[in-house]
Amino acid sequence: MVEARLREVVEGTAKLYGAKVKLVYKRNYPVTKNHAQQTAFAAAVASQVVGSERVDAAVAPVMVAEDFSFMLNARPGAFIFVGNGDTAGLHHPSYNFNDEAIPIGTSYWVKLVETAMAG
Repeated sequence: MVEARLREVVEGTAKLYGAKVKLVYKRNYPVTKNHAQQTAFAAAVASQVVGSERVDAAVAPVMVAEDFSFMLNARPGAFIFVGNGDTAGLHHPSYNFNDEAIPIGTSYWVKLVETAMAG
């Protein structure tokens, strides 16, 4: 239905302005699906950084088109969200990046590497 409506809107808009259009609609993005072991590891590391009460390892599935899905098809991993506070979603025009999240996010990634590559 989305593809059909998109085609109607694009073709209608082109016709309105006397233009011609060719819409190419590709269905090539795989589902972004985390691997259980890597997700558990990511959640455990996040819990060490911010406390388990601030980690939600049971986030409901979200429908997104994400390049990382290609990586997850090639290698086991986990696509995670780092909290940014009460703001609009990432690609929304009202999104406001919370600079106070930088030290927390950085600490998470450092701890992730230190834990995964402990020597």
